[in-house]
Amino acid sequence: MAEGTITIEEIQNFKGKYPKQLWYLFFSEMWERFSFYGMRGMLVFFMVHQLSMNEVVANLQYGATQAFVYAFTFVGGLFADKILGLRKSLFWGGLLMIVGSIILAIDPKSFFFLGIAFNIIGTGFFKPTISSIVGNLYKQGDNRTDAGFSLFYAGVNLGALLGGYLCIAIGKGQLFQNFIPAHLAWNVAFGLAAIVMVVSLLTFVRTQKSLGNIGISPLLDTEPKKRKVIEIATYIGSLAIIPLIILLVSNSEYTDLFMFIIGPCSLLYLFYEMRSFSLQENKKLVAALIFILFSIFFWAFFEQSGGSLSLFAANNLNSSVAGITLDPNGVNNSANSLFVIAFAGLLGLLWIWLSKHKLEPNTIVKFGLGFLFLAGGFYVFYYTKFFSEANGMTSLDLFTFGWFIITFGELCLSPIGMSIMTKLSPQKTQAVLMGMWFLASAYGQYFAGLLGANIAQASENASNFEKLTIYADGYKQLAIYALIAGVVLIAISPLVKKLMGGIK
Repeated sequence: MAEGTITIEEIQNFKGKYPKQLWYLFFSEMWERFSFYGMRGMLVFFMVHQLSMNEVVANLQYGATQAFVYAFTFVGGLFADKILGLRKSLFWGGLLMIVGSIILAIDPKSFFFLGIAFNIIGTGFFKPTISSIVGNLYKQGDNRTDAGFSLFYAGVNLGALLGGYLCIAIGKGQLFQNFIPAHLAWNVAFGLAAIVMVVSLLTFVRTQKSLGNIGISPLLDTEPKKRKVIEIATYIGSLAIIPLIILLVSNSEYTDLFMFIIGPCSLLYLFYEMRSFSLQENKKLVAALIFILFSIFFWAFFEQSGGSLSLFAANNLNSSVAGITLDPNGVNNSANSLFVIAFAGLLGLLWIWLSKHKLEPNTIVKFGLGFLFLAGGFYVFYYTKFFSEANGMTSLDLFTFGWFIITFGELCLSPIGMSIMTKLSPQKTQAVLMGMWFLASAYGQYFAGLLGANIAQASENASNFEKLTIYADGYKQLAIYALIAGVVLIAISPLVKKLMGGIK
């Protein structure tokens, strides 16, 4: 990867609200998230309707697949910090994701788990590195950082909006059916994910010179031949474990064992690194771990979107939003992203305005607010049961409004969480800590699968109206738990604020 001539000081001393490099990363991430969310939005529906899994198994498989995707961001972050550097790690991850999507496009039924395995490893290398590069565009303590991550997050969601709606609608044969033969619909849907991933990678390659020395190899002082051997060994090793990933993902019972191991191991590694840090740095890392712990619960609820809510949308929602006929699965996959795009930038500017007037809530309070919004959204999902018809079909309008509320919860937590990880982490563990942030998402996805499977199991052999009631009551329970978590976070905010040592 070529280095640019611009210095990191010149990058971080940018004028205005956003550095120009953020826009390049915005578009690279946008197309990668199109690929990722397009694929994610197809998984449960594809497994139930094309691979003939029952709904309980499909939820468990979904949880396992997504758990491994995010768990490997910790591993990818580790290799980025220690061997490849952020840029080479990003490029290698993108390449693997392209291969995985092409494999699925060729024959999604026969090569399902092979293609998924490539995407898991690829995302593990790609996702934590691009987020860490964004953090490096800002000086420590720059109050524009949260706004930058909020804008970056809008890029995430623009991709999620497009991919989340288009891929599932094409696969189900509800979009472009006059141009795509029915027997090739799923091939085209997965192929679209491959095409946009190529665009993502090209965007990064063509603009990386503007990053100066950000993200270059940490082994520059190592003898070139030795460095080359270590890098090649990393590439070969990441390909060699693909059969293991296929085994783990296709047998969800192995997920339990993996999740019991990866979390404690990541904590032990962080504690090992903490030996060389000052007391103040370690206090900040403890604060980061509190954010990470609570985010697990947030994602366990939020990620019902790809599991139980996907089946709820298919079985119990009508096809009308504001009088417009739309695919309910597509709306479930993309409504949240549409609202993020509409409000992420505005909320980022609100944080800047509040900061200037010394009114900005600290990050832990923002997290608490995120849970309160999450509780409100899930209560709306529960409330849809009071608008149902005798056949168990209910309002897609009200369901969409639930996502509108949850969006503000996500905006109070996810982009702010990525930002705070870069602020609280010493430079040498930045990608690892970002990987742990995404590892928390892995645990959230894992528990999301278990929660979804429990709801699906309770509704087996039930009528469609009974299914609606069971699913809605499950969402009411999640709303109560989210409310409790939000109150606890706001209550402990003074303690966490002390640990953060002045970082907001």
